[in-house]
Amino acid sequence: MSQKIISMNRAEPRYQQVKAHVLERIGDGRLKPNDRVPSENELVETLGVSRMTVNRALRELTDDGYVIRLAGVGTFVADSRPHSDVLRVRNIADEIRARGHVHSAKVVVLKEVTADQMQAERLEVRPGDKLFHSLILHMESGQPIQLEDRYVCPRLAPDYLKMDFTKITPNVYLTKVAPLYTSEHVIRADHPAPKVRRLLRMQENEPCLVIRRRTWSGGRPVSLSELSHPGSSYELIGTMPED
Repeated sequence: MSQKIISMNRAEPRYQQVKAHVLERIGDGRLKPNDRVPSENELVETLGVSRMTVNRALRELTDDGYVIRLAGVGTFVADSRPHSDVLRVRNIADEIRARGHVHSAKVVVLKEVTADQMQAERLEVRPGDKLFHSLILHMESGQPIQLEDRYVCPRLAPDYLKMDFTKITPNVYLTKVAPLYTSEHVIRADHPAPKVRRLLRMQENEPCLVIRRRTWSGGRPVSLSELSHPGSSYELIGTMPED
């Protein structure tokens, strides 16, 4: 098996080959949620790579949420529900593609508005100042997975209303024009408003996982967003970098 993988992907780093080997088995069902993944020793022997290579591959698979590593026990396939790392500001389209699925988006609202008192305080503008508002429904292989309600400061993202957010996400555009320096997250479970429930196709009593996020660039607030997810089919995780 190792010789076949290496000969087919000679230019690809070997740790990526190990990741692909594990992901292939998760993708085709040979490894199901909560199944034990072959040990480091087994992968070293099967694929003909070093222990360091296997360790890096499993570490990255853990960081990406595909597997869970339990010290002294082993490595197991993670729950198959879609998830998001709440401590990182990541592009949702990238998260979905990393799971092997297709991202699509529907723009519900994209317009100029005036800031109310709360928005003005959070974005450090005056009440009545101009803001850009977007409401975008993100879907994973056709299934609604996130409703992104965002307010943006025009002075830092002047072309926001000109963007086609069915082709790129607000995250991609804002990262280019106002690179992220700091972010603040508030997480809660909520009973969604009827419009949110309808757009996310949620059941009547289904809870909603909500992230309120504020981002800064160069010491100035850039955007204020509320990200709503169906509680029964989505989970949030948090990872911290190693010291």
